[in-house]
This record gives sequence, structure tokens and C-alpha cells, in this order.
Amino acid sequence: MSFRTQTLSRNLCALGFNRSYSTHTQPRKLGILMMNMGGPRTQQDVEPFLSNIFADRDIIKLPFQSILGPLIVRRRVEKVKQQYMKIGGGSPIEKWTRIQGQEMVKILDRTSSGTGPHHYYVGFRYTMPDMRQAVEEMLNDGIDHVVAFTQYQQYSGTTTGSNLNELCRIQKQLDPQAKLRWSFIDRWGTHPKLISAFADRVEAQVRKLPRNMQLTTPVIFSAHSLPLNVVNRGDPYVAEVGGTVAYVVDELRRRGITNPYRLTWQSAVGPQRWMGPQTEFAIESYGAHGYKSLVMVPIAFTSDHIETLFELDIEYGEVAEKAGITHYLRAEALNDHPPFVDTLATIVKEHIDAGFPTSPQLLLADPGEESPQTALTREWIAAQAQRVATRE
Repeated sequence: MSFRTQTLSRNLCALGFNRSYSTHTQPRKLGILMMNMGGPRTQQDVEPFLSNIFADRDIIKLPFQSILGPLIVRRRVEKVKQQYMKIGGGSPIEKWTRIQGQEMVKILDRTSSGTGPHHYYVGFRYTMPDMRQAVEEMLNDGIDHVVAFTQYQQYSGTTTGSNLNELCRIQKQLDPQAKLRWSFIDRWGTHPKLISAFADRVEAQVRKLPRNMQLTTPVIFSAHSLPLNVVNRGDPYVAEVGGTVAYVVDELRRRGITNPYRLTWQSAVGPQRWMGPQTEFAIESYGAHGYKSLVMVPIAFTSDHIETLFELDIEYGEVAEKAGITHYLRAEALNDHPPFVDTLATIVKEHIDAGFPTSPQLLLADPGEESPQTALTREWIAAQAQRVATRE
């Protein structure tokens, strides 16, 4: 952490920046930026989507990245296009994000009328609508304060961190006079309403099992994996995913569902070593041990996209069939599940009511190496937190 960031952080703590302010000056016009990675709308969008991912050193670092990245994309693009064709031709993540945003602001207009009417914007990292488009729209709409609300419920520098780095760059280009004031919701993986919504989805699948399987079927929580070099630098994602799982299991136990469970990791690509055990291996292993049923839970995804619809449903479904598993069930993504939409609105309202606080976690650097851009972004976030705390 830079000296400037350390100083800002200490000043903010002295000001009590993470406490509520009942006299906080309300923004004239509040925008909520829903940040996520995005996904290709059409087949034509697949190649630029992959190119943007493999060019982003926040998510994956390769030697000679400007050469190897495009090479990997060329080798993968047709295969990935075929995968998207099997789920309808493109990703549904924008559709779900917009439905969630629309319903979220309807709730906020009722529950937080003093800061309404509320406006949501979509800012994806690798596809349109991207961060630049979102910031341009907010400036054109005369937004005064923006809540940057990550749709990754568990924080990682490769996901939310990458989004924030891009946001910092774009904001400095498009808004050099800092007309927009920013606050941040950077992680929410143990929020009670999120936990309840996940438990709803898991319980529904367990109840579908034949009665003689309901108590013994393993529940496999599957999350997107991380390269081990990211884990080893101190990225909090693995711990935060584990926290979500622990809370969901506790809620399931409260509901009388006592199935055994494990946390596994999916979607590893490229030559690097990744966090394990891999979900595919776990399915094969349980089949080999005689299990005939599994309930899969996408615990790091809230909306359906290729990792749920193709990887978990189709690719791993075939793995399960070959392994002799006859009852392979997947908990539905949260999508437009009303309790989940209410979760989003509740999290934003709590943020508003608390005076738009910045999490101390967001200002703490990982122990390992961080990029210069990440340090600059943290300074920008700290400065924004100070603006809010001092009511500038």
C-alpha cells in the first residue's frame, strides 16, 4: 500500500468513514453501476470477448502476453463459439443483469424514496455495455453520486479488482473534474438475504431427489477457480467463497437439510496451476465411489451464463453420466428469484442508510505483488471515501 493510501486510510478511520451518518447530505441524483465481466451477445462477439480477457493482466498473467494471448484466443475461439451455440448463441448475462437492475430500483424507489428516483447502469469488463458507455451515460444523465455495486459477491482482484481498475482509468479520462462522486459495494457474500436465497435454490433440488437419496446425496458447491499464483499473493476470493458456503450450509442445517458437502473449483484454462480440486474431477471421483446422485450449486455465480448453462449443465452433466451418476441436479442460478432481487435492493439501501461507507477491506492491499494500476485505483477509492466522509 502506498504512503498516500496509508495516510488517507488513517484519516478516514479517524473520521469514522465506515460508520453511519444520519445527517449525510443526500445526492441529488443517485446512480447504481452494476459491474460484472459480461458475455458475448452474439457469435461475432465471442472473439473480442476472449481477446479482452486474455489481454487483462489482472485476471491472467502470461509471459509475452501480447503474443501468447492472441494465440490462445485463436486456438479457443471456434470451440467457445460452439459452446455458446449450445446455450442459444450468446450469453444471457446482460438480460439477467438488466432484469435485476430494473426490479432493484423499483424496490429502492419505495424503500428509499429520499434518494429516488434511482437509476441503474450496466458496466461490463469485457463486452458491451462496457464501463466507458456506463460512465458516459451517467454524466449525460446528470448523476451526482454513483454506487459502484459489484455483481461478484465474493471479492477478487481478478474480478471486482479488474472492474475497479478499468473504472478508475475510464473515470479519469471522461470525468477529470470529478463531477461524479463514488462509493463502493465491493463484497457481500455472507449477506443474510443472499444466504437465504442460495439456500432456497439448494433446498428445492434436494427435495426433488428420491426419498432414499435425500439425506446422503453430496452437495457440491462449485466456484470459478483462480490461478494459484493469485491465491498465493493473498487474494481473498478463496476464503470469501468458503465463507459463503459455510453460511449457506448453516442455513440448510437450520432447515433440516444435513447432506454432506464439498467446495470445488471449475473453469481452469491455460498452462498455469489453478486452485483445486477441480469440479470435473470431483464428479468423476464420487461416481467411482458409488454415488448415484449429486446436487451442484454455482456458489460464485448469481446469474446464468456459460459456466452454468454449458459447463455445469452440459459438459459436467456428460461427465456425471459417464461416471454412473443417475441423478445429477443443479441448483438454479438466482437470476430473477424475487428474494435475490430483494437482496440487491436491501444491500444498496443499507449502503445508503449507513452514509455510503467504504469497506476497510477494499483499502487493504494483498500481501503479495500488486500492479501499479491497482495501487492507483486504491488511492482513488480512498480519496472518494474521504469526499463522502467529509461531505464534500
